[in-house]
Amino acid sequence: MDLPDTAPPHDSSPLESAAGAPQSEPTTDLLADGRPPVERGTAASEQSERRKRVVRPGDLIFAGASRGSGILLLVVMAAIAVFLTIRSVHAISVDGGNFFTTQGYDIEDTPMVFGMSALVLGTVVSAVVAMVLAVPVSIGVALFISHLAPRRMAQALGYVVDLLAAVPSIVYGLWGALFLVPHMLGVNAWLNQYFGWTYVFKQQMPGDQPRSLFTVGVLLAIMILPIVTAVTREIFLQVPRAHEEAALALGATRWEVIRTAVLPFARSGIVSASMLGLGRALGETMAVATVLSPSLVLSLHITDPGGSTIAQNIATQFGDALGDGRDALIASGLVLFVITLLVNGGARLIIARRKEYSGANA
Repeated sequence: MDLPDTAPPHDSSPLESAAGAPQSEPTTDLLADGRPPVERGTAASEQSERRKRVVRPGDLIFAGASRGSGILLLVVMAAIAVFLTIRSVHAISVDGGNFFTTQGYDIEDTPMVFGMSALVLGTVVSAVVAMVLAVPVSIGVALFISHLAPRRMAQALGYVVDLLAAVPSIVYGLWGALFLVPHMLGVNAWLNQYFGWTYVFKQQMPGDQPRSLFTVGVLLAIMILPIVTAVTREIFLQVPRAHEEAALALGATRWEVIRTAVLPFARSGIVSASMLGLGRALGETMAVATVLSPSLVLSLHITDPGGSTIAQNIATQFGDALGDGRDALIASGLVLFVITLLVNGGARLIIARRKEYSGANA
């Protein structure tokens, strides 16, 4: 039986297929509304651009108010700096001593002598003592309120902290003069006995009333503790819950969660809260004037009576000062202004270096 003569199938080569096969036209999938995606995307982009060009009056008002507030703040700061500088230049020109190294301060003498060395030392020492005592306690209290305490107890402690932050300075000063100073006798004696070898806690006049820079530092620590605690507590409460849950899922203990998730996230906020407290410690007047026995002695025996701060010196002498004497006090205010700016500038640098922990990328 003869089979039909059929040609074997012929596989065309890719070149032949490319040359001989007709080119199919590109197909475009139409959307439900009958338009190609390109047209629809173009229309959507045009509509988005049109919406961007439409500016509401409320947006303009808010943007102008925000910009104006920022500019106003810069203008006020510049005005304060210019005023202090102009009044200080004249006072420094009639100063009979060295403005930075002279210990004496007599604005009623002729010529006037007012040096900043003892005042700057007292201001810095009292503020450092306050920060060393207050910041660790504030962080601990904030962690307890935000992560460890039961809800009702945390709410009660939060109210107490906020209430302490609202107490006026003069109330703290009266409490310090009537209660804290007498009770610091035993503390100073203990520090002299066990830490007198450090020179800082060595008492040259043991047994005297402890109206000293150390007592002022303790009082300032109590004053700034509610501020630092309140700000730090709010920062701890902003830690993303997902970070803590991830650490717990990996088997971390509660302390490890705080150490690895909470503290790194809040590090820049803790620095900001500490600088806020330091600003109050540097500029405190009435509480310091109530507790401290002013003397312009350049000494690092911080438990001995005496010492003075810039703010306390201005508060006690400004009422009786006239003419060049008042300009001398303004010059000391300029020094305090510069110290505050340097401290805040340093804090901004620290925060900028730790910006990966600021929570902006969380």
